[in-house]
Amino acid sequence: MSEFERYVQRLAGQDREAARREAESANDPGRVAAEAEPIRRFGSELMSEASRGGLLQESSTQIPQDYVINVGDEILVTLWGSVDADLRLTVDRSGRITIPRVGPVMLAGVRYADLNSAIDQRVSQVFRNYKISTSLGRLRSIRIYVTGFTQRPGAYTVSSLSTLVTGLMKAGGPTGAGSFRQIELRRAGKTISSFDFYELLIKGDKTADRTLQADDVIHIGAVGPQVALIGSVNKPAIFELKPQDTLADVLAMAGGFSAVADRSRFTLERLDARNDARVIEIPLPQQEKNKLRDGDILRAFSAVETALPQHKQSKRIKVEGEVQRPGEFILPANSTLADAIKAAGGLTPGAYLYGTDFSRESVRIKQSENYERALRAMEIDLLRASSGKKALSADEAATQVAKEQSSTRLVERLRSLKPTGRVVLEIPPEANNLPDLSLEDGDRLHVPAVPKSIGVFGSVFNSGSYLYKTGAALGEFMKLAGGPTKGADTGSSFVVRANGSVVSARQSTGGWFMSGNSLESLPAQPGDTVFVPEEMDKTTFMQEAKEWTQILYQFGLGAAALKTIKN
Repeated sequence: MSEFERYVQRLAGQDREAARREAESANDPGRVAAEAEPIRRFGSELMSEASRGGLLQESSTQIPQDYVINVGDEILVTLWGSVDADLRLTVDRSGRITIPRVGPVMLAGVRYADLNSAIDQRVSQVFRNYKISTSLGRLRSIRIYVTGFTQRPGAYTVSSLSTLVTGLMKAGGPTGAGSFRQIELRRAGKTISSFDFYELLIKGDKTADRTLQADDVIHIGAVGPQVALIGSVNKPAIFELKPQDTLADVLAMAGGFSAVADRSRFTLERLDARNDARVIEIPLPQQEKNKLRDGDILRAFSAVETALPQHKQSKRIKVEGEVQRPGEFILPANSTLADAIKAAGGLTPGAYLYGTDFSRESVRIKQSENYERALRAMEIDLLRASSGKKALSADEAATQVAKEQSSTRLVERLRSLKPTGRVVLEIPPEANNLPDLSLEDGDRLHVPAVPKSIGVFGSVFNSGSYLYKTGAALGEFMKLAGGPTKGADTGSSFVVRANGSVVSARQSTGGWFMSGNSLESLPAQPGDTVFVPEEMDKTTFMQEAKEWTQILYQFGLGAAALKTIKN
């Protein structure tokens, strides 16, 4: 591998790492899988051991008509009619075969196409009324030489049907300093063919691939100017240039742009400007006829990864629940929640607008990051608290172990819960319209039916859901659940509203009720879920969860998470 090839691979590796980090942040870790292959010299993959093993499988079943017979070739002759014979004869050092009762036949230098007539002419001098068939059997071997910038220079014994490409493969092809485009076939001191491997690889042109003869020399010259083309093209690689090659030619060598490429530009990093980290942009197609320099690195960009500004993007959103036509919709830029409802045909009579669940992917990603950070901080606090306590008796030690186990189990439950990306829509329960909020691509809107129940969970005697009654306060539903248990911390109770907001008994100012009132006197709303935690001095993990309202509100876990946590 050349120094230039190592440098290009390092650049491509940096690009892949940056793309990997971006894909992970977008929750799409498989996006860069297709770009995992290293950037190599164009054509070098054909020189791998596996490729050579397949290409060097030669077959004598297909013999070209212009094959020249020479010493060592085996001739198969079949005669029938007035004479019967089935002969297997080898061309001797004098270039002849000897047919019994006929005599010698000179074949050295005869083309395979003329073999049958050459033997028939000699046999006809002795016999009449016969038929003849001739073919070649085992072919002779010849010795050739591979020299220059090749992996394994030296002499090789190959079949007389071998071509220049066969000999090149047998020697391992060019080294990192060898050329794929300056390969010569020399015979008797003269160059009889100049072979450009790119003509075969790109165009399938095998015209210059000549059949080898004994003592031929395949000479690989030094590599010419090289440029790299990476990014959104079909075949990112390092390409060797000829003097007439332009930027358009290099793009053609790479198979053109990929389906997702930005076809309007390249970036170009030049060897003489590399130490200054200067990169220039080349507009296309205006400069596609420009010549390139040795060591240039071109990069094509993906149009998919370059996102338009939000105010220009069309929005793909999903509307579900109590609307006339639930489904996915493509809305113009700057559309709002009201436009989404309108696209879905409007609300049904049973829609509960206050309980609308509006989730957003960008919010979910941020919530997930913060939630994981909060859980790690919680684990550290628990570890610090447990390590700082010393048990004075066996009972205290057992109690401390039980507490730590309970804490660990609840952290595991919390970790199994995933933020939904829900955005709390701060609207009053009697609202008839949603806020004037602009949509983002991937938003999801679910409008539920009016709930018929109120949920009560936590440290109460009978957790469950109870039929909603108009005008009832939350305290009435807590009484239906049997009221708080002896170990309940009623001062830390809270209620999760249908719109995703949370109201806590510890709130003393602002909100929907003022200091002096209790949570029990708060008017109930359809879909409320009340949670009563245990006291802080108990041995369960509930004593460590001090900010339930903050967790539920910031991370959008919702009322459905409460039962999971309690269980």
